[in-house]
Amino acid sequence: MILTITRQNLHQGLAAVSASIPTKTTLPVLSNVLLEAEDNALWVSGTDLDVSIRVRVAADVKQAGAITAPGRKLQELTRELPDQPVDLGVKGHQLEIGCGYSRFKLNGLASEEFPNFPAIDFEEGWTVSEESLRKLIQATAFAVSNEESRPILNGVLWELEKSSMSMVATNGHRLARMSVAAGSASAGTADFIVPPSALAQVERLFDGDGELTVARGGNYLGFRSETREVYTRLIDGKYPNYDQVIPKGNDKIARIDKAAMEASVRRMAVVASDQTHRIKLSFEPDKVHLDAKTPDLGEAHDELDLGYEGESLEIGFNANYLLEVLRNMPDGEVTFSFMTSERAAIVEPGDGELDYLCLIMPLRLVD
Repeated sequence: MILTITRQNLHQGLAAVSASIPTKTTLPVLSNVLLEAEDNALWVSGTDLDVSIRVRVAADVKQAGAITAPGRKLQELTRELPDQPVDLGVKGHQLEIGCGYSRFKLNGLASEEFPNFPAIDFEEGWTVSEESLRKLIQATAFAVSNEESRPILNGVLWELEKSSMSMVATNGHRLARMSVAAGSASAGTADFIVPPSALAQVERLFDGDGELTVARGGNYLGFRSETREVYTRLIDGKYPNYDQVIPKGNDKIARIDKAAMEASVRRMAVVASDQTHRIKLSFEPDKVHLDAKTPDLGEAHDELDLGYEGESLEIGFNANYLLEVLRNMPDGEVTFSFMTSERAAIVEPGDGELDYLCLIMPLRLVD
């Protein structure tokens, strides 16, 4: 392998795959990145066996070839190189690096030792908008569960239909769901349970306004554009019927400024219990009262103006869950809807343009 590449392109490729390099591993090759030179391009790959990333950067390739090299050390070294062309070559199992007067040799491993990526036929996949996919991930992934006792809830449910696609995430106490218009669904309808760690990489890497192809191969899902690829292991199992827990008849409606509500909840959270994080919201015509009380710390009270339709209602929430929902709502007005203080509340954008809702289960109020 012999090639010349700009320092910026090399650093860009290494930074893109760095998140897939495990910090601790019993397999030495997983600490390495795979470098493959071909057709005036350098492909840089990294994997932790659950999420794999492969990116293409432009390079002047004089001789094709491949090697693996220590990923984090190569990234650190590239960051410190002068802003000049970088020459890469391979001698045995060493990567030779030259930039200006600087010369380095890093011990690597044969490219054959690097794990193979999943075999996925992208010709049988779906074409989706990068912007729409990012929007879905940002709106829902925060609501996944971190508890190992229910692994199915550790993933995000992604539903692909002919004309739309949706993502749903929940931990049993809160739920987020968004739907957007889809591109071409050439492979028909399907649903996957995707780890949020993989979706975070998809959101980070596919950051443009173009399209990408998504396809499944066995228990793996692949995302691919002309220059970037992400592969992830899917979560096995059947996702709960989330539609059953979304109330259909909430008749008490509150409309309030999102920024004001978020700021008030943050203030209440300071005094709320470290165990329950419970705050009380008391809704009445034109006003909501927010209260928090912790016996060994003190009390807090706040009031906000709003528009409210329905009978007065007192309801308790986990302040942290409520804050997460509000942070992910678009700026402007948000709508809360309730039935009783024991039933789930729904939070939606006030303008109604987005097909987006969040659900929060209430906490029991104790005097």
